[in-house]
Amino acid sequence: MPEIPEVVAKVISQKGRCDAGHKVGDEWVLGTKTPEGICMGAYHAMYANAFLLLTGASMPFGDPDVATMACPDANNPLVFELRRLPK
Repeated sequence: MPEIPEVVAKVISQKGRCDAGHKVGDEWVLGTKTPEGICMGAYHAMYANAFLLLTGASMPFGDPDVATMACPDANNPLVFELRRLPK
């Protein structure tokens, strides 16, 4: 089985109040299971890009090891950065 890289999800921007209590600077390590404590809506929003980074794909825009996406709560958006860490 190939080695799975480590991907970190980090809140990099916040407007309003997150009902899940997330705030700028919060981080989770993503792997083969949903990280404890992360809002399911936010995790759902980042899942596709996280899967790409975890399986070795390169992101098509900018840094191939970084993806950004917003939480689906349009009234209180958080922006997450996903970063694949070097092995």
